[in-house]
Formats: sequence, C-alpha cells, structure tokens
Amino acid sequence: MPRTSKAEAGLQVDEPVMEGRYAQIGPYTVGYESMKADMDPAPLFRGLPDDRCQCPHWGQVISGRLVLRYADHDEVFHAGDAYYGAPGHLPLVFAGTEIVEFSPTAELTATMEVIGRNLAEGRS
Repeated sequence: MPRTSKAEAGLQVDEPVMEGRYAQIGPYTVGYESMKADMDPAPLFRGLPDDRCQCPHWGQVISGRLVLRYADHDEVFHAGDAYYGAPGHLPLVFAGTEIVEFSPTAELTATMEVIGRNLAEGRS
C-alpha cells in the first residue's frame, strides 16, 4: 500500500510565509503545509481560469484555520476539520496553520506552473 509521512515528504517550499513538503502517492500529491505568516496569495493565481485555483483538494486542518474563497461565498475551516476545496477557490492562510492536503498531481502541477511564473514576476 502506498504511503508517506511528513518526515519522509520532500521539502519543496521553504519561504518566509510557508513551508511545504510534498510526496506523490499514485495519481495524487500529498502536501504537508505550514504557514509562517498571514497571506492572501490571490495574485499568484492570475492566469488560471477566473484567476482562481482549478485544482480540487481534500485535506485536514491540523492547527489554525484556512479560508477558501469562492466567487459567491467563503468557507472557513478550523483545526480538526476535514475539507474539500472545489475548483474555483482562492485560499487565505494564517500564521500557525498546518494542513495535510491531497490533490490530483496533474491538476496541481498545472496550477503550480502558473504560481511559479507569477512568483518569478513578483506578483506575490
């Protein structure tokens, strides 16, 4: 049975606002993300359809809170909550928040390519 743990997942993001460790299990990427500062990453999603994340995510908030903003409503998740982020969301993250998230690798890769370009252009 495929498996991973936070300690085994590779550190791929180590920025002032976030640490991200990721591992692939089958067609999914497991992300262990820790937020170091409050952040509204909306500018990083520019260039995706509707300028919003189109990748679905399933996860659990380990600590803190996570807000997923949709065109017509917000969803707020707290420590202990399991969640589903449907395509068309924008995250809002807060210092001290930790999540474990499962995302289809193909969709996540396409999203991360756009985010990477926006970071390179200084849109954060």
